[in-house]
Amino acid sequence: MAYPQVAFRNTTFTGKSILASRRNTVAGTTLKTQLDQFKQTGRYDCFELKWHPTYDDHSMWPVPKHLFWDSDLAKWIEGACYFLETQYDEEIDEAIQYLVQTMRSAQQEDGYLNLHYTVVEPKGRWSNLRDMHELYNCGHLIEAALAHRNYYKNDLLLEPMVKYVKLISNTFGPEDHKLHGYPGHPEIELALLRLYTETGNNDAYKLARYFIEERGNPTGQNGEMFYDWEARQRNDSPWKRSDAYKTAGAHWYNQSHAPLLEQPTIEGHAVRALYLLTAVADLLCIEEKGGIAMTRSAEWLATLHRLWDDMVDRKMSVTGGVGAIEQWEGFGLPYFLPQSTPEGGCYNETCASIAILFLAERLLHLDLDSRYADIMELCLYNNVLTAMSLSGRAFTYVNQLGSSSTHPSTREDWFWCACCPPNYSRLMGSIGGYLWDYDVTKATEGGEEACVNVHLYASATLTFPTPSGDTISLSQSSDFPWSGTISFTLAAPTDTPVTLRLRIPSWTNNTFVLDPSLPSSKSPTLQKGYLTLPPSYTSSHSSFTLSFPPSSFEPRWLVPHPYTSQNTVFLARGPLVYCAEDAFNDWETDHFRDVVVRPGSKIVEEERVWKGEGQDEEEKYIALRTRAWKRDLSGWQSGVGPVRQADSTTGESTTLELDNSREIVYIPYYLRANSGGQGHMRVGMIRG
Repeated sequence: MAYPQVAFRNTTFTGKSILASRRNTVAGTTLKTQLDQFKQTGRYDCFELKWHPTYDDHSMWPVPKHLFWDSDLAKWIEGACYFLETQYDEEIDEAIQYLVQTMRSAQQEDGYLNLHYTVVEPKGRWSNLRDMHELYNCGHLIEAALAHRNYYKNDLLLEPMVKYVKLISNTFGPEDHKLHGYPGHPEIELALLRLYTETGNNDAYKLARYFIEERGNPTGQNGEMFYDWEARQRNDSPWKRSDAYKTAGAHWYNQSHAPLLEQPTIEGHAVRALYLLTAVADLLCIEEKGGIAMTRSAEWLATLHRLWDDMVDRKMSVTGGVGAIEQWEGFGLPYFLPQSTPEGGCYNETCASIAILFLAERLLHLDLDSRYADIMELCLYNNVLTAMSLSGRAFTYVNQLGSSSTHPSTREDWFWCACCPPNYSRLMGSIGGYLWDYDVTKATEGGEEACVNVHLYASATLTFPTPSGDTISLSQSSDFPWSGTISFTLAAPTDTPVTLRLRIPSWTNNTFVLDPSLPSSKSPTLQKGYLTLPPSYTSSHSSFTLSFPPSSFEPRWLVPHPYTSQNTVFLARGPLVYCAEDAFNDWETDHFRDVVVRPGSKIVEEERVWKGEGQDEEEKYIALRTRAWKRDLSGWQSGVGPVRQADSTTGESTTLELDNSREIVYIPYYLRANSGGQGHMRVGMIRG
């Protein structure tokens, strides 16, 4: 159950693949691009604790523009340390060492370490957990410290963070003399559990568990809900609320409207909810591995399943994006999944889909069910990969399915709230840990036995040691996600039985070919979407092929749930969702709002190559070409109302007509906004 942030070191990417290409781009370009942004915006040297003009900007409330600088730097350090493992860069190395030195020097004597409450508001410590992200920033610093220790083999960043955790554990907890609070933005919980697992720090475990179990207690602090109590201590007006709160006291925004076990649906800010659930899943993973037991474990697991199902079945876009509502960057009503701003929203923050990968990975340790890995794959290849340009120098925060004049399909060099770009970098740095997990245990007959669960497909090699000192390796080679033939090679000691479990993606309709096949007496059966290859097979076949037939990669039409009330249709191929943009359809001038396609129309695949200006590598992709029509709305004159009489036999409006058909070109969603154009883009077209 090693964390992917640790286990990635056992994976080496081989050959060309989308994931390998993105990793190379982040290592060679993106980390330095982000570092330059840090230097231009004041982040880089902020822990020298000098005043910066940004601190004078009071245009936003309750969160000032510099509030996340701690975590921006922390995520960058974490990701940079991951990449230094295999791709050393002197400039990156020196920047990390400088940042760590300034963070150490900025720590107060009692262990406190936070930019805002040291420089800008030194008397406000712990006065606004709901809004001010002290504990969130600390969580990211803990994760950076663990990555730093694993690469540099010293405790220069971990030491101050352990001291900080001690201060927090002396401040918060169930004891009467402590504050009964918890972070407004969950994140520290999952970081504390990693700290506990990797170092044995018991304060970290107790604190994480307290934050999770205390959250939403309606009488936690002196008989009041904690955030209401602390607001009274600040003398906040009861009528004063941020935009993220639809009504005063609507604490579902940060998942504290009720104890987590009592929450029937997933609500509020999407990233907060998913970081919180990741920590819950990790508590159960620790118990599963023989660690500290949870109370009410079955209820916690049921809560994870209930909230996951609510998210996936009712609140997730076709690209794996979640969070339809911009106002609180989070979940809306069930089945409210608009594509663009004119339709009522669509936010789909990059960090939210990254957080889904975090949660899915932990859930797979608790329940090896392909439904989690399917969603992990969906998010990764669509809503996550689209978040960075192919050049590695521009990013998205919001990932709408449809553009508009208000929000064209573009990327930005940077954001005042820059959580997404370094989050992308650290995910790509550790992505090898998400492809598979492995374990080696004592066999019942003596000796050792090993298992590897393969969740994602890419050309890569996994190598890991056994307790006895031997080495096991498993390689996979493929052209995924463009085709479905995956060649495996296993090398293991002859006296170590190895079981392999290979995910069969749901979009293949469980069709596959294993070569050599299993003996006829052991015909292949799937257990929760995984094909099990027992030791009797792997010991006899060190090399084998898993193939998903070409029909699995034929373009397919997808339709939304009827409760969305959307007469739209989406196009997908393999794990990739497709979109159309004006860079390839120069006839479009209104964001594809009136474009009609007909499922059943012939689709032609075309292999293309993308190479941007100044790019060293070409990128292969498959475009899809079919026919489209545009609605003629000239009969809907203004000023006479929004409805028309329908035809008595067809039910269609008597004034709605389609013009002549034309070719429409679709490209993978992750490739959008890389080829010029005016920012016109859409995933779901009107179903004709």
